[in-house]
Amino acid sequence: MVKLLFFSPTPNESKRVGVYLNGKIVDLVNAYRVIYSAEPPNWFFDMKALIEGGEEAINLVNNLINKINKNEQDDSRKIFFDPNNITYYPPVPNPEKIFLLAVNYRAHGSEAGAKPPDEPYIFTKFTNALIGHNQAVLIPKSSTKVDHEVELAVIIGKKCKYIKSSEAYNYVFGYTILNDVSFRDRQLPPGWPKVSDPYGQRWVHGKGMDTGAPMGPWIVTKDEIPNPYSLKLTLRVNGEVRQEGYAEDMIFKIDQVIEYLSNGITLKPGDVISTGTPPGVALATGKYLKPGDVMEAEISNIGVLRNYLVEEKWI
Repeated sequence: MVKLLFFSPTPNESKRVGVYLNGKIVDLVNAYRVIYSAEPPNWFFDMKALIEGGEEAINLVNNLINKINKNEQDDSRKIFFDPNNITYYPPVPNPEKIFLLAVNYRAHGSEAGAKPPDEPYIFTKFTNALIGHNQAVLIPKSSTKVDHEVELAVIIGKKCKYIKSSEAYNYVFGYTILNDVSFRDRQLPPGWPKVSDPYGQRWVHGKGMDTGAPMGPWIVTKDEIPNPYSLKLTLRVNGEVRQEGYAEDMIFKIDQVIEYLSNGITLKPGDVISTGTPPGVALATGKYLKPGDVMEAEISNIGVLRNYLVEEKWI
């Protein structure tokens, strides 16, 4: 299928769904208007609605792309945009649920001194943390140890509950990149790891502060990635490689995680499951992020999610 993104062509235009195609951004809203001389469906203004639309919505996108490819459009300037000149938003800006896995890569567990968990170790983030490609990550006034974690994120495509692992991929819509930005001095008790807290880690502030979940730049539909475990994950800071690994290092694979989560929780279209990170995080290296840093989270066959760090200014 395609690479689907959520964006604004210009600052004065509404947010809408687009397609990354042959090095350009296709504006599905304007393309529909030009080709059909009609107003587009709600699907093209809301990524979650498009995902919920299922096969019918995807067929409409494919048909529109085919018509664009076959016809020279006089209004091409209304349809095609430079990827460097648009505003990106999280591909799904309004998921009902955002799940993340802690210690789900063997090598990352080793560097953190943690033994592999017996079952998926899940925490959550909220939509306040979501930002898009090329957007700023805040270094908050309340944290000085801001960390990076490049992760492969799964986007759920259909409502499901009590799903067996053998059926799990039927409910996957596609994949994107998520940078699980972490605030280690808020996550871990003073003196960690020598000192532990009987109540566990402080997940809400340690993981959930504003702008702590960059996601994007787009969703690649699952048919484009038949084997997600062959994907290479890399994270660079100012061009320096900090993290590197392959998704095959996951302890719990995607189908197992979907089975685990759906055992009592209804998963819905647009829900996000971020599947853990390879080694090289600042918690292990001491190379915490600072204002002015540029992070590039890259996953092969998906793309590059770029974000920059700024110091929070609160009035």
